[in-house]
Amino acid sequence: MSAAILSTSYLPPIQYISKFLLYEKIVIEKFENYQKQSYRNRCYIYGANGRQCLVIPVKKVHDSPMPITGVEIDYTYSWQRIHLKSIESAYRLSPFYEYYADELIALYKIETPLLPDWNMMLLETVLTLLGIGLKPEESKSWEFLPAGCADFRKSIHPKERLMLPDRQFDPVSYPQVFRERYGFIPNLSIIDLLFNEGPESVSVLRRSVRSEKAPESSP
Repeated sequence: MSAAILSTSYLPPIQYISKFLLYEKIVIEKFENYQKQSYRNRCYIYGANGRQCLVIPVKKVHDSPMPITGVEIDYTYSWQRIHLKSIESAYRLSPFYEYYADELIALYKIETPLLPDWNMMLLETVLTLLGIGLKPEESKSWEFLPAGCADFRKSIHPKERLMLPDRQFDPVSYPQVFRERYGFIPNLSIIDLLFNEGPESVSVLRRSVRSEKAPESSP
């Protein structure tokens, strides 16, 4: 099995990015329905008070279920400024914040209308900063059981009760800015690893992955 399928994700967790090291092809699901309280519009960073959630506000969903391709970002809130301020507060003292911050800050000046497009723009930028050459593709149609594809669309979830076991991922620890206060917090947004480890981020990712095969699909 050489391909994996993932949902769209806002500055995704380390577990999500680790799949780019395990598979020859990564597909981002374009035809699913939007799911609230998932990584699709939220990420988690390590702030001064511990694990901190950043949520992208979306315009009210009138139809249920709502196709992910129709989910619009709500710019009536100054969420981009708030997120940048939170990221700066969390990571300005990290070793590599100054190396990577400018490229991310530039993206937060862009008002991309649709959530999946915004997520893809950030994902491609983060992959470039990490030095990961594999570019994600978008799905061509909805498949409940995608043939020949490891399916992580539901298994990577911020809520523990909804997260499914992942035999391929075993996070290793690395230095974090506020680790002395609250200890190591695993599987935060990939920017936590990037700002703290810089060029060594991929090495940490490699040590966090296992070569066991994942199921080709999950019901």
